[in-house]
Amino acid sequence: MKLKQRQPRRYVVSRKLDAFFSDVYAFGQFIARFYRNLFAPPYEFKEIIRQCYMVGVKSLSLITLTGFITGIVFTKQSRPSLSEFGATSWLPSLVAIAIIRALAPLVTGLITAGKVGSNIGAELGSMKVTEQIDAMEVSATNPFKFLVVTRVIATTCMVPLLMLYMAVVALLGAFVNVHANEQTSFISFIENGFQSINFLDLFSSVLKSIVFGFTIGIVSCYQGYNTTQGTQGVGRAANTSVVLAMFLIFIEEIIIVQVVNWFRV
Repeated sequence: MKLKQRQPRRYVVSRKLDAFFSDVYAFGQFIARFYRNLFAPPYEFKEIIRQCYMVGVKSLSLITLTGFITGIVFTKQSRPSLSEFGATSWLPSLVAIAIIRALAPLVTGLITAGKVGSNIGAELGSMKVTEQIDAMEVSATNPFKFLVVTRVIATTCMVPLLMLYMAVVALLGAFVNVHANEQTSFISFIENGFQSINFLDLFSSVLKSIVFGFTIGIVSCYQGYNTTQGTQGVGRAANTSVVLAMFLIFIEEIIIVQVVNWFRV
């Protein structure tokens, strides 16, 4: 009796490219499933509030420390360059533009991706490998809506609030440094700092934060919700959530800045 020879698996392009496009397609289906469940009842308001607390309040201490240090360090690094041209009076305006336009949304997004994204990926991943998600389906609960939709809503809503809070704290840190060196009053610092800030700057920062928050939530939930290979897969899901979310944040930053600059001109 002749044994049938195993036919080699054929790929459309290559093994890695086929796997990449397959993952992109699955991620697109995951996003479409999120929007289908977003407006369908039941609405898990209590879980949304709890997740907002976990994302927002639990991150305040880290955001406060990072924002304050960011304001001080950026001001200290900018002063020598401006002092060479005798333009230290421009320092409040420069710091305010840099923080509100770029630093606040980007740093907040990266911190949230590292802290919240890894937590969501590990939490959902552990629930997946221990079959808790399957148990929720048996008990007539929609696990996707309870676990995924609530967390994505929480990150999308809380990251813009954290960004605004961080901008305020970073400006306070910048004021401390400016006041210690130039004896500038707080009112003068605010007036000089915000004279170059317009509505488009604030709108673009809030828009970027909303996009960053959604990206962090959907990527982390996707990685955790589709975890395999036991505890090893949980660690991989947490790590991939952070790396992929940060990578997408940088890509989105470039795209949004380019679009906003078209309107700015």
